[in-house]
Amino acid sequence: MPVGGTQQPETSLAMVAGEVSGDMLAARLMAGLRPQLPNLRFHGIGGPRMLEQGLVSEVPMETLTVRGLFEIIPRYREIKGIQNRLRDRLLAERPAAFIGADYPGFNLGLEEQLRAEGIPTVHFVSPQIWAWRGGRIKKIKRAVSHMLVIFPFEEAIYRAAGVPVTYIGHPLAEMIPLAPDVAAARESLGIARDARVVTIMPGSRMGELKYLAEPFVAAARLLAQRDPGLVFIAPMAGERQRAYYTEIVNKAGLADVPVRLVDGQSHAAIAAADAVLVASGTATLEVALFKKPMTIAYKVMEASWQIMRHMGYQPWIGLPNILAREFVVPEYLQHAATPLALADAVQRQLDDPAGSEALARRFTDMHHSLLRNSAEASADAVLRVIGRKK
Repeated sequence: MPVGGTQQPETSLAMVAGEVSGDMLAARLMAGLRPQLPNLRFHGIGGPRMLEQGLVSEVPMETLTVRGLFEIIPRYREIKGIQNRLRDRLLAERPAAFIGADYPGFNLGLEEQLRAEGIPTVHFVSPQIWAWRGGRIKKIKRAVSHMLVIFPFEEAIYRAAGVPVTYIGHPLAEMIPLAPDVAAARESLGIARDARVVTIMPGSRMGELKYLAEPFVAAARLLAQRDPGLVFIAPMAGERQRAYYTEIVNKAGLADVPVRLVDGQSHAAIAAADAVLVASGTATLEVALFKKPMTIAYKVMEASWQIMRHMGYQPWIGLPNILAREFVVPEYLQHAATPLALADAVQRQLDDPAGSEALARRFTDMHHSLLRNSAEASADAVLRVIGRKK
């Protein structure tokens, strides 16, 4: 863009997101940066929302998506090769900064190599060092020039460790209204206003679907047997997820369970719900911000579970419980995540309107605590890192 008759020099920023949540967070940051740096080029790896903001992606984001400790082994060489090729390209091109959007297993290693060669690095979303693998803070200190955190309690952890940090609030708190419009959501999905609705969300990653689609749909079958009037909806992140979900359900003999699949529209599906059955992860925070009762489940490969279950520092795995510092919603992990246990938990929430109202009040307080102008705050931090703002 001409300024004073001259063209501003191009600023190049490299970014990597490996999952849907990171893609959303990074796109918000990109939107905040563009007004500040009009002649800005983004490249790296990202998903559809980052592509909409102008990212040139080296490979499809889905190429990086792996879940669990042992699940990565068959694909380690492939993913390591992608990391090495991207590192070599960025060392040759020398972007103003590298920004890793979550996905710490890939991004922290890349950031450490780039920072050692003088390229500033920003990591967007702290790994859950407060939940498990606290020793990672040493690697973060070597790898990260500046950490952007989305939960208020994380800031003190990094300040104590000597890592420059900015609390930016959680972008989802801005995207989701404080008072969701349930009637509008139901109308958009063609659901009657007086229906009782259960939304099932077994995850957007293939690993989540592999382990949770069957118990979630089997739980829906039990609930439908108890109350044939219940409406079940399941938002699907894309065609691959829909096809894999359908394959799993059919193989498990659950094709007759009346779960209606919807493409995308996850926020409408949550807003329309009376209760939600959800995979542990960012989606649990989305459900909390929509002020809905939920039952959280988590399952991985058994070998991964045997290691991970000894590495946790706190009793919670779901984000709403971690933020509340207590079990405000139930969690069912690994072998405990049976169809009967999940169905019973959802049933209790459906049958407890007073409890749902109390939970909504807790979640409203949580929403306020996370509400900031995250795009502006994160953009300002990046501008300071690259020397464009004091």
